[in-house]
Amino acid sequence: MKYENAGEVIPEELLKEIQKYAAGKLLYVPKGDEKKGWGEATGYRDRLQRRNRMIRNKYANGMTVSELADEYFLSLDSIKKIIYSKKNDGHLTYAPTVHSAVQYASNGLLEEWSQCYLLLTRQIAPDLHDFIEEKHSYFGVVKFPLRLIELNGIGLEEDGADEADDQAADLPPLLVEYVKGKFYCIEQKEILAALKRRKVNAYPTVIILKETTDYKRFMKLYGNVLFFIDHA
Repeated sequence: MKYENAGEVIPEELLKEIQKYAAGKLLYVPKGDEKKGWGEATGYRDRLQRRNRMIRNKYANGMTVSELADEYFLSLDSIKKIIYSKKNDGHLTYAPTVHSAVQYASNGLLEEWSQCYLLLTRQIAPDLHDFIEEKHSYFGVVKFPLRLIELNGIGLEEDGADEADDQAADLPPLLVEYVKGKFYCIEQKEILAALKRRKVNAYPTVIILKETTDYKRFMKLYGNVLFFIDHA
């Protein structure tokens, strides 16, 4: 390491202050960058935490240790350590409810909640798996006017009891995609139909946006007028 004369690189007033404490001593001056924790620079630690949360959620929703080991290419012991770890990454446990979605959203994990809901609760059709793999922006959970959602292919006739007809249940928020200025219900058409039959005007909703142009348009028109739900 090359030594420099402090008088040549440090302002005179600052040099006098340093001389009060360390005159004649060899000093090492660090760059000032805070040391990042393991994995922070590459984002690996965050991805690992998200993976472990998903493993715990899947286990809690019926997947076996063996199935999880096969899916994630991990040993049985590794899966067990993740499942039973006391270090629980925020103690978030997925449930198909508005309350759970709000908890995830408050921790910046709304995308994970949405994926858990589609994969674990709805058990979506294979053609929607590509939708999950795509990069989206998630806005919500917000109180959303149901009149804005397109009703294409959604029948409002009575069809017996369904998920949204259970008044006592803590229901999930709607997942609604915003595309080219219009809102579409992704997978919960029977819930939306039941809400419309009950003449519900506004309901907790997660807005999903894909294209940058859609995001900018949405934020301009709706970003400041929708009310976030901070508890359920």
